[in-house]
Amino acid sequence: MSKSRAVHDHNRFDDWIAHEFHSTGGFTALVILVTIGELSVTPLRSTYFHVIGDEVRWAELSTLFAQSGAGWDGVLFAVRPDKDTGGPIADTIARVELQTLAEELTANRLILNENHFFDRWGRRLKIEEVMMQ
Repeated sequence: MSKSRAVHDHNRFDDWIAHEFHSTGGFTALVILVTIGELSVTPLRSTYFHVIGDEVRWAELSTLFAQSGAGWDGVLFAVRPDKDTGGPIADTIARVELQTLAEELTANRLILNENHFFDRWGRRLKIEEVMMQ
């Protein structure tokens, strides 16, 4: 695998999360910190949080991530709004969804591209498949 920046309307985290909030009216963000090697992506830590406003900023989140003790290079965010009522999903559902996402990521790193993947500076990333010779 190699890493490269993708071309999206919302390449910076702060713009992306504000857009997601305004599009959904609130959601739960499933989060997986990863380390990025030359040809690998390794999951390190995971959590979730509920987004109920557009005040979340990369500067604050990256500070929290740094306090996790994990030497992370990137972070996956998966958006999960409640399908029936809008807004965040219940904590019990979030835990199950986070576990499922972590298992999917372990089995297939390209799951990163199906969600929202950012580097340490809040810039969007994309993983590309590399054929081993």
